[in-house]
Amino acid sequence: MKNISNLNISNRTRSVAFNGLLAALALTLSAVELMLPPIPLMPPGAKLGLSNIITMYAASQVGLIPALCIAVIKGLFAGITRGATAMMMSLSGGVLSTFITWALLHLKKNPFGLIGLGVAGALSHNAAQLLVAMFLTTPAVIYYLPFLIIFGVIFGIITGLVLRVIMPLLGKFIIE
Repeated sequence: MKNISNLNISNRTRSVAFNGLLAALALTLSAVELMLPPIPLMPPGAKLGLSNIITMYAASQVGLIPALCIAVIKGLFAGITRGATAMMMSLSGGVLSTFITWALLHLKKNPFGLIGLGVAGALSHNAAQLLVAMFLTTPAVIYYLPFLIIFGVIFGIITGLVLRVIMPLLGKFIIE
């Protein structure tokens, strides 16, 4: 079997393949999350956000457009597996958190680190989803806000820590 680095493959082809792998990994993590039991005290439909690790990685290492594409693919996956409401919630949260993560990464001095990015991504994801939920149901869902903040901080820290651990591992798959 040939070593992949010896193959005559264009950088564009490598980029498309790598982004496809990231999207597949994000979808796999989304599917795994669907199999986990609900977390006590969490609002209905709330998840850990494991697949957001991949979107954060893409925003930091590959760029805004590929990261947004992954967020959109995740949203479409939510629509296929859980319906239109889940798709709207996923798209709103995923797109906003991707923009926020990317913007914070491109500050001249990023004081947040990966853990701060995880928290900012989780909180912005929750905020967008809360707005969609308010639009689709009732403004009373605003009472979920304290829970969303608490769990957003907790799970944002976790996703930031996981990203810190896997960033070097994912970096090894980028073929120069």
